[in-house]
Amino acid sequence: MVLELSPEHLRAIRSHAEHTYPHECCGLLLGRLSGSPIVTKTVTEVRETDNAWNSEQTAFVPGGSELGEAYHYAIAPNVLLTAQRQARDRNLAIIGIYHSHPDHPAIPSPFDQEFAWPQYSYMIVSVQSGRSAELQCWMLDHDHRFQPEAIAVTAANP
Repeated sequence: MVLELSPEHLRAIRSHAEHTYPHECCGLLLGRLSGSPIVTKTVTEVRETDNAWNSEQTAFVPGGSELGEAYHYAIAPNVLLTAQRQARDRNLAIIGIYHSHPDHPAIPSPFDQEFAWPQYSYMIVSVQSGRSAELQCWMLDHDHRFQPEAIAVTAANP
């Protein structure tokens, strides 16, 4: 699979990640699926969401964690459902989720793997000392392990 998005989408994701540093940002990637046998996910909208992670959620993290929103993210269920409805009304779908890793590489953490859903692309941007750095995309395979997903940057906003 390939995740296709515009330079504007990338700038929006990087800007959001820098703005929320030293906490993790998160947001949704809305768009369309096309192609066969190689499926292309085309992003048409990047939608920032608040990081709804709170200390009460640590009970759901294997081994527990007190690190909070600097090292975890959550998108509130009502935000996810609203975005899903709005996307569907426009013949779009939620095709991915993005988030940042403050002062850590753009590779999935055990937390990311535990709570990821197989149908989505997961874009991670590393933010080093407040500046966005490496950006990578991942997708779960049939064994619930992250595999790299190709990113294609288009010339214009689709």
